[in-house]
Amino acid sequence: MKKFLFFTLFLASVVASAHAEVTYLTTSQFVENVFNYRTDSVWNYRGKKPCVIDFYTTWCGPCKRLAPIMEELSETYKGKVNFYKVDTEQERELAYIFQINSIPQVLYIPVKGEPILLKGLYPKENIVEIIDEALLGKKKK
Repeated sequence: MKKFLFFTLFLASVVASAHAEVTYLTTSQFVENVFNYRTDSVWNYRGKKPCVIDFYTTWCGPCKRLAPIMEELSETYKGKVNFYKVDTEQERELAYIFQINSIPQVLYIPVKGEPILLKGLYPKENIVEIIDEALLGKKKK
């Protein structure tokens, strides 16, 4: 019985680690991996894959409704798009730099080109459309 339980827990941990995740970003991680606004005056994305950054707070109702959508999409776009979250109360410098004055706000960043910052809670279908067209260059059907 102990071997079975151990194997089940081991298998569950392997499966969980195989899933895509939404990664929480600090300001220093943002500067290192996304855009160094401290040294670059022009947008210069540092990533190799497009990304989506959800600016949120823990107490925000619409942010809480957006979170499972972002988790699901991180799985759908695994290997194609990176998904990040930034807690605006913890990372006030980033909130200031991007003028986040209402939440949620989502920053869609293509590998080349300018990012798109949208305010508010959008339906999943709209988010998918933005990712497909603006980040992955798929044509609308």
